[in-house]
Amino acid sequence: MKGFVQLYTGDGKGKTTAAFGLALRAEGAGLKVFIGQFVKGKTYNENVAVQKYLKNIKVKQYGLGCFIIDTPSEDDIRAAGKGLDEMRKIIQKGKYDMVIMDEVNIALYYKLFELEDLLEIIKKKPEHIELVLTGRYAPQELIEAADLVTEMKEVKHYYQQGIEARKGIEY
Repeated sequence: MKGFVQLYTGDGKGKTTAAFGLALRAEGAGLKVFIGQFVKGKTYNENVAVQKYLKNIKVKQYGLGCFIIDTPSEDDIRAAGKGLDEMRKIIQKGKYDMVIMDEVNIALYYKLFELEDLLEIIKKKPEHIELVLTGRYAPQELIEAADLVTEMKEVKHYYQQGIEARKGIEY
């Protein structure tokens, strides 16, 4: 089966959720999935569920916490670069049927690594791998490189009413 490049972007909620939904569908079909999460470095409940119940899905985080409200440190940049290098090798080995690069667009936005490096990974991916990229602020070059692009648009969000992130819903 030919694999495509899917991109989930935009300012609305649901990009990571959509990617994890695809991973769940792939698991149900007996496919092997690798999820690399950029920027994220804390425990999210989807990671807990995957580790507990879904043996064909591996999740690894390449973040040191969350710097989104601050400037990334040199350590953040090193961690993301290491993650990109590791994911490049994982993709090239072709062991997984689906590879998800969660929040890769945020890593690009904060200049944790170069767009050209990601585009090279896309260009050289084995034909059978479904590659899924998530995160707001997708650059135009990445949109053009993808086969499927979905933009999540925020129309209304309860965060604007002061509602905090809820366990099991947002994390």
